[in-house]
Amino acid sequence: MVDFAQVQSKTGFGAPERFEGEVADCEVLGRIPKDLDGSFFRVGGDFLYPPMFHDDAPLNSDGYISAFRLNNGRVSYRGRYVRTRRYQNDLAAGRQLYGYYRNPYTDDPSIRDPEHPNLRTVSNTTPVVHGGRLFTLKEDGLPHHIDPLTLETKGTWDFDGQWKSQTFTAHPKLDPLTGEMVAFGYEASGLATNDVYIATVGSGGRVTHEMRVKTPYMTMLHDVAVTHRRFIIPMCGYTTSLDILKAGKIHWWWDNSKPAYIGVLSRTGDGSDIRWFKGPPRCMMHTFNAYDDGDKVVIYAPFWDGNFFPFFPNTDGTAFDPKRARAFVRKITIDLKSKGEGYEEEILYPFPVVDLGKVDPRALTLHNRYGYTSFADATRPFDAAHANGLAQGRANNCYGRFDFHTGKFDAYFAGPTHTLQECSFVPRPGGHEEGDGYLVGVAQNYAEMRSELIIADARDLAAGDVARVILPFRTSAQVHGIWASAQELA
Repeated sequence: MVDFAQVQSKTGFGAPERFEGEVADCEVLGRIPKDLDGSFFRVGGDFLYPPMFHDDAPLNSDGYISAFRLNNGRVSYRGRYVRTRRYQNDLAAGRQLYGYYRNPYTDDPSIRDPEHPNLRTVSNTTPVVHGGRLFTLKEDGLPHHIDPLTLETKGTWDFDGQWKSQTFTAHPKLDPLTGEMVAFGYEASGLATNDVYIATVGSGGRVTHEMRVKTPYMTMLHDVAVTHRRFIIPMCGYTTSLDILKAGKIHWWWDNSKPAYIGVLSRTGDGSDIRWFKGPPRCMMHTFNAYDDGDKVVIYAPFWDGNFFPFFPNTDGTAFDPKRARAFVRKITIDLKSKGEGYEEEILYPFPVVDLGKVDPRALTLHNRYGYTSFADATRPFDAAHANGLAQGRANNCYGRFDFHTGKFDAYFAGPTHTLQECSFVPRPGGHEEGDGYLVGVAQNYAEMRSELIIADARDLAAGDVARVILPFRTSAQVHGIWASAQELA
């Protein structure tokens, strides 16, 4: 198991940045397309102080937001910590006050508050733009409102008191047809509760519809899928209990005996119509998209074979199995007319990928063709001598465009000493066809110890970069990123 306390004293991409900064006019290799006018926002974690426990999860690191602002062929960069309540408390104390990830019973007595676990969020997972506002998200608390220009934290956001859950997902879905945001919170009533609060937020920022459901067992609900008519809840074997938390243990445990469930319900009902479909154990962490096909629901997702977090132990005491920590692009079909509880599953590509998948946002909730994510291609050139300790098998050196209709894929290669973080799709201004746009994402250049923003034509990934933006340092680790046009954040 990784000793994250030791990591704090090391150099390299595994160590925290612990600084904030900006670059007014970044170096650019190639040419930034003139039609790109907006910001690429990234959110991830960066420990301000070392974790309290050596076996804590890196998911517990302080939230950090950064932005590349593109306009008229030029790029500026800025990065700042998210000023959560937790960050402010730690900074005032000059040390780490918070214990295990999502376990307030392990916190320092001076700030311990198990009745309000959402107040200890680090807001380190996802940026989202809706209703003209920028937020940082993490599923254990409420959103944090961020100034899109300065990246200053304005405070937590509860939609003017309308949000009726202690938590808010890291993965709300934006309906391109209505402008609505469909979101949810799990562990909605408190620690280890199995109730899920689901709400629709209109383009003006008001909650327009809400409902509550319960899951078959207490589980992690990191991501969901949404069609134009339905809300889809994929469940996996991560579970916990209040007894585990009060005993001072790690929050999440993987239970190999738990089946995977997928819940399907109407977006506009009261939740009473939910049906649970059952499948083999899977780690259903992220989804690409879903759509309605008559009485069937089709889901595209890079689901894992099993537990892929080595820092979350198995309940049966067995060791972490890297052979099960593989994600494959899957097509899941659920027949709502069927009286059975099963579903069909098909692996579309024979090699594993990174499960941080994206689609063209104009096709979300609809019948889409393409998905985009990174993967490791061991057949590509690899410069071990200058990769600064990066292992070839761990180098996610390619972005892929996966054609779900034909089974073909196209790949972009980042370089022999590079590994790629999650990409985002940027629709080409004025274009309307799915897949017409750019992929943007950050590559970590291990040989030069720096980060580089990649811009590639999504229709011709094999051609390589359209442009690269060079930073003179390494950025903090990213979890998720989004593109927001200048019109979205005027």
